[in-house]
Amino acid sequence: MAAISTGTTVNEVMDQLASLEDPKMRAINERHGDDHGVNLGKLRAVAKELKTQPELSRQLWHTGDTAARLLSLLICRPKSFDQDGLDSMLRECRSPKVMDWLVNYVVRKSPHAEDLRRAWFRDPDPVVASAGWALTSERVSKSPEGLDLPALLDTIEAEMQDAPDRLQWAMNTCLAQTGIAHPQFRSRAMAIGERLEVLKDYPTPPNCTSPYAPVWIAEMVRRQAGE
Repeated sequence: MAAISTGTTVNEVMDQLASLEDPKMRAINERHGDDHGVNLGKLRAVAKELKTQPELSRQLWHTGDTAARLLSLLICRPKSFDQDGLDSMLRECRSPKVMDWLVNYVVRKSPHAEDLRRAWFRDPDPVVASAGWALTSERVSKSPEGLDLPALLDTIEAEMQDAPDRLQWAMNTCLAQTGIAHPQFRSRAMAIGERLEVLKDYPTPPNCTSPYAPVWIAEMVRRQAGE
């Protein structure tokens, strides 16, 4: 892979990304809803060479290309975005990987994270709502002060089973994190998972933990106990 300087133009970066395109990788990614064929390890290597470049990041984002947007999120300055800008970015991206990186690498580091979590959490668009639930899961596990955990469990119990895929996944993650991080709610979280059976039959590779909440909770609690 040719070296990229920090003075590279957006067109040069796009050419570099095109040279990294792998049809087999694209086929794999498209099965997960991501329309790009660039190995993420190679994408991260490009980002490491470019370093932080907010203006180039902005230009790459506005190409609309999925690989370019992923790279954009790796070289941006998270705290430079305002709340409306982050909201617009989330609403215009539909690639699961772009959305995941936007939430995890940018929004979570932003001073607007909590305001956006509240705004997105009950958004009528289930994709946007899933981002609110993802941010809520982090609050549940790391800074639950001020959250109404019983009410969260009520909502999950009432809505998760019939939620669209991405929202259902995010709610299930919140359910599992509640059971893992909060012993006083563990039995209820396990019971909700067992009754709803969401992701019970999800194909899980060997040596990986199932996303089925009762199994996930039990395994993480076992690890925390050092068994």
